[in-house]
Amino acid sequence: MKDIMETHKDFLIPTYSRLPITLVKGKGAKVWDSKGKQYLDFFPGWAVSGLGHCHPKVVKAVCKQAKKILHISNNFHNALQAKLAEKIIEHSFPGKVFFCNSGAEANEAAFKLVRKWGNPKGKFEIIAMENSFHGRTLATLAATGQFKYQSGFSPLPEGFKHVPFNNLSAVKAAIMDKTAAVLVELIQGEGGINVADEDFVKGLRKLCDEKEILLIFDEVQTGIGRTGEWFAWQNYQITPDIMTLAKSLGGGLPIGAIAVKEKYASVFQPGTHASTFGGSPIVCAGSLAVFEAIEKEGLLENVQKMSKYLLTKLEGLKKEFPVIEEIKGKGLMIGITLSVEGQPVVDRCMKDGLLINCTQKNTLRIMPPLGVRKGQIDKAIKILERGLKE
Repeated sequence: MKDIMETHKDFLIPTYSRLPITLVKGKGAKVWDSKGKQYLDFFPGWAVSGLGHCHPKVVKAVCKQAKKILHISNNFHNALQAKLAEKIIEHSFPGKVFFCNSGAEANEAAFKLVRKWGNPKGKFEIIAMENSFHGRTLATLAATGQFKYQSGFSPLPEGFKHVPFNNLSAVKAAIMDKTAAVLVELIQGEGGINVADEDFVKGLRKLCDEKEILLIFDEVQTGIGRTGEWFAWQNYQITPDIMTLAKSLGGGLPIGAIAVKEKYASVFQPGTHASTFGGSPIVCAGSLAVFEAIEKEGLLENVQKMSKYLLTKLEGLKKEFPVIEEIKGKGLMIGITLSVEGQPVVDRCMKDGLLINCTQKNTLRIMPPLGVRKGQIDKAIKILERGLKE
């Protein structure tokens, strides 16, 4: 049989820098490669597998639904889609939901809704943050505040402006008559695990209210329990007008969504936006199981508890290794900024059985599953310690 890595090279467009292992099985915080080696996965699927791999509730729900019907056109009513929309609103704010398939699609839907809302008033521009990341489509690239992702794709769609993160004065200065919305990640993932200041977030809410513009929170990576709350904005005691979701929402299945306050939910009418696969029965079944698991297994409380434990352990490493400049984040979305490039540490950790990530060249990104245990954190810290020593 031809080697899997060679087959990848021969037949797949090289859009990814793939790691030299082939994963074939996962359970909870553990994964196994094709050679039988076991790894502790502290970056499961770029936060897609928020519950860990193959959570029993998700697997059971998907298998049960797969025997009934896999896909229903959105021209028909879909019971599971209705239940999931209700569940999202129950845990967020009064409003309505649109389903799609990814974070980029969710952000695209938010942009379209903002423009549709602002069009009669001549408003269309969206103010986004420097160092942000919102997706790989042309519009989400234009919204992304990092040139390295935009390079080579000009001309990008117009209507996006970027200002420094956590700088309310810069946002105020950027608002014009044509401004329709402000777009923010409350923790910039690809930007280096930069956390929004409370004064900044509350100031944005007040500013958007005063200027009659919409506030969008990109919760693609931070949503569904990652920060110890259902959504990161709940740490700030304010609500957005629109939030975008994906990744952990599906428990391993491809799903995206936007939740929109009731006041703006009627902006989209039949024919204004659609998604063929959005909210299919099988992904909604998996997503409903995610909510059930978080609720019944007390996973938000576990995130809060394990976050404190993990941060304490990392602070211990910081005292031991001067190469660690800063430890930042919220809940189980943690960044370790180094004074050197981080990829060699990531590679060494992988060799020793721990999967983590490096962003912005020098920030190690650690995002274990919501149900992570102390023993797993202890094991990860020992491996990380060896990586830092080397």
